[in-house]
Amino acid sequence: MAAESTKNPSSLTSSSLCHMCSPLQRINGFVRDSTLLSLARTFAPPSHRETWLKPTSLMFLFTVAGSSNVSVDMANRDVLTALSQIIDPDFGTDIVSCGFVKDLSIDETSGEVSFRLELTTPACPVKDMFEKRANEVVTELPWVKKVNVTMSAQPARPLYADQLPKCLQSISNIVAVSSCKGGVGKSTVAVNLAYTLAGMGARVGIFDADVYGPSLPTMVSPENRLLEMNPETKTIIPTEYLGVKLVSFGFAGQGRAIMRGPMVSGVINQLLTTSEWGELDYLIIDMPPGTGDIQLTLCQVVPLTAAVIVTTPQKLAFIDVAKGVRMFSKLKVPCISVVENMCYFDADGKRHYPFGEGSGSQVVQQFGIPHLFDLPIRPSLSASGDSGTPDVVSDPLGDVSKIFQDLGVCVVQQCAKIRQIVSTAVSYDRSVKAIRVKVPDSKEEFLLHPATVRRNDRSAQSVDEWTGEQKIQYGDVPEDIEPEDIRPMGNYAVSITWPDGFSQIAPYDQLQTMERLVDFPEPLTSHANA
Repeated sequence: MAAESTKNPSSLTSSSLCHMCSPLQRINGFVRDSTLLSLARTFAPPSHRETWLKPTSLMFLFTVAGSSNVSVDMANRDVLTALSQIIDPDFGTDIVSCGFVKDLSIDETSGEVSFRLELTTPACPVKDMFEKRANEVVTELPWVKKVNVTMSAQPARPLYADQLPKCLQSISNIVAVSSCKGGVGKSTVAVNLAYTLAGMGARVGIFDADVYGPSLPTMVSPENRLLEMNPETKTIIPTEYLGVKLVSFGFAGQGRAIMRGPMVSGVINQLLTTSEWGELDYLIIDMPPGTGDIQLTLCQVVPLTAAVIVTTPQKLAFIDVAKGVRMFSKLKVPCISVVENMCYFDADGKRHYPFGEGSGSQVVQQFGIPHLFDLPIRPSLSASGDSGTPDVVSDPLGDVSKIFQDLGVCVVQQCAKIRQIVSTAVSYDRSVKAIRVKVPDSKEEFLLHPATVRRNDRSAQSVDEWTGEQKIQYGDVPEDIEPEDIRPMGNYAVSITWPDGFSQIAPYDQLQTMERLVDFPEPLTSHANA
């Protein structure tokens, strides 16, 4: 048979190939790729050699057996292997392992392949790339004649379903937009972010939590400007504008409120938890300024997925923002980005910073928040807040809209990562008197000397925020210092309390750059008693 095949390459069958391979080269009916590659080079006709030598074709050679049909099991395996070449940039894992491939159907006679890619959110910024690559890699399979790819998103479901009131149980992500200081453009950011996410394909709602001075009725102009009650369920029906659901005390027909704090908390609770939000991918909460009872009530009523912090370049705004970040951190709400509003304007070919620079970047550095976005001073942006049409809707191709597009991508990606519940573990090991850090997505663990961690504090109490000069000296920290408490602050940092009462915020990224005591390639449990 081998001699015949050598003389007539077109008569070569998978049976021939199989018999040419030794038993050691055949494992569970499959021929090792190296063997197939060698055989393909030897027996492939010149006109088919390029196709035969493709990696995706090697296994196909072994399965064809002289027939034009492919077994369903092998075809499924071929398709999934091809699709596993596509890597999700957020999770760092192929889309097959992520569970995105659904409803795979193969007609082995016609060579038609159909499947659905179910992504984590309809606003996935790389969904078009996924669809294009899926078509490409499956089409490359030699037996495939036609590919049908359908794109979809996972049903809206909350991260903590058992902790949510009934009306919130079909919301995937709840994102707070906070400033803790009034007048910095928080509502502008919240509204434009919401409509950016909606433009990306997500189902979005906005909750205006500022009872004393609701901004939503001014910033958007829905046809129905009054909230209605469902007589059967006794729930509130949100109003709607351009596909985004809206709830605000300003739509309740009561005007601005004059009431005490406990009453305000009750009103906010009622508006938020008894509104018929339905299935949403993102609910954006426009938080009232401050860090008091109202804010705490909101965080306790719903487990927020993440928070976006809004600030301005002034030092006073930074001080208030720091309070807000600490509040969210204590409530285990990760702050995923900082938006620095009214940063600059362009004139005479130059960029001017009328309020100075550095407040937003200081928040990012001190608290380990991963993303910073700068918004310019633009008359159109402020005018849109009074016109009832968000700037990203009236000027979708403008510079401001591009910044909000980047912010929207950031929110989508960070919320997806948070839902994977991946975090770094930091603890104090008293047996070796060292701080133990476990690197996320890895088995790697390492030890840090407590004094090293304390000396590397980058807060304003240890480093002059204007000159960068180190306030704390090497000798100020005793070598035998031990932390009294270590607690996670969201997904990006830990809070370390020291014997002198100082509370240090240590971002995970910063911990990984410090000088290590010992590096272990395997988990430290086996070394605990060393």
